[in-house]
Amino acid sequence: MKKIFAFVLAALFCLSGIAFAEAKPELHMGTNANFPPYEYHEYVDDVDMVVGIDAEIAAAVAEYMGYDLVIDEMEFGALITAVSTGKIDFAMAGMTVTDERKESVNFSDTYATGIQVIIVKEGSAITSVDDLFAEGANTIVGVQESTTGDLYCTWDIEDEGLGTVDRYKNGADAVQALVTGKVDCVVIDNEPAKAFVAANTGLVILDTEYAVEDYAAAFAKENTELLDKFNEALKALTEDGTIPAIIEKYIPAEEAAE
Repeated sequence: MKKIFAFVLAALFCLSGIAFAEAKPELHMGTNANFPPYEYHEYVDDVDMVVGIDAEIAAAVAEYMGYDLVIDEMEFGALITAVSTGKIDFAMAGMTVTDERKESVNFSDTYATGIQVIIVKEGSAITSVDDLFAEGANTIVGVQESTTGDLYCTWDIEDEGLGTVDRYKNGADAVQALVTGKVDCVVIDNEPAKAFVAANTGLVILDTEYAVEDYAAAFAKENTELLDKFNEALKALTEDGTIPAIIEKYIPAEEAAE
């Protein structure tokens, strides 16, 4: 009986050892899931999940590095601070590399390119980006707070006395403000702009671009080891076609060329 008990106990220890050996450390990614197709909510098998380009790329990178990815949601404006203070390991949220942000965090290699565009109502007097810079225009521009759209419009329009910038918690709220006439236009990334216009009758995206920018993941200044590993994974997954396939899944090449 003692031998049987010893055998069972040994087997349990072995199984426990296997379980512990298979457990992976967690890698926490901060994001704001209101930026389709980079990150947004979708029900998968009746479970509310954060999906999109950033979510899939981060999951692929985490797996390559030997981690389990955990996505932590927060306001976009809180991401840089969360990275800097160690609340999260890194941030991916369609985040543009800017000199101002580089003062607080380090950025990974670029994994995608974004284009800032202008959404207006059909028949709007605003027909190009130049109309925003016209003297006496007094345009009211809607943006998602703390995004590059916010920064550009603050510098180019509000600081120059050409109009005002209304800031919203997310892009959907900014677009709703346009629908209800609270703002004259919205400046936002081209890909979520397409989704918002498709969901709201009477809105259009102007042909002229506001700005072209690079997207990257943000890391704490002192966390260079994790950044180096992340860049190594990005490079390998780009070369083997994994990351291009993820981007193609959400932004087909023919659509991106439009």
